[in-house]
Amino acid sequence: MAVREIAFVMYPVRDMQKAVAFYRDTIGLTPSGLASDVWTEFDVAGATFGIGAFPQVGAPGSAGALALEIDNLAAMRTRLLASGIDVSEPFETPICWISQLHDPDGNTITLHQRKS
Repeated sequence: MAVREIAFVMYPVRDMQKAVAFYRDTIGLTPSGLASDVWTEFDVAGATFGIGAFPQVGAPGSAGALALEIDNLAAMRTRLLASGIDVSEPFETPICWISQLHDPDGNTITLHQRKS
């Protein structure tokens, strides 16, 4: 029995409607798969990111594993700042740029742009 793939990444949220609106309208993810009052899935380039409002997902504000690859981090950051979202100054490494923000529940989202 071998592990074939990561099935999904999930974040805990308090208010499903508010969280769906944030991830859909602010971040730009597309809802897909399951959607209910307690669980919604988003497709991210063939991978599944889920948000859940039930105890097994964890405590809202405790998640910090989601890193999204962005084509143009500077443009995304400018758009988010214009929307009133606090986004950190990009940090440069030898291979990428990284910036972070929080969803409405305080979960950390990392924006990542690889260098060519």
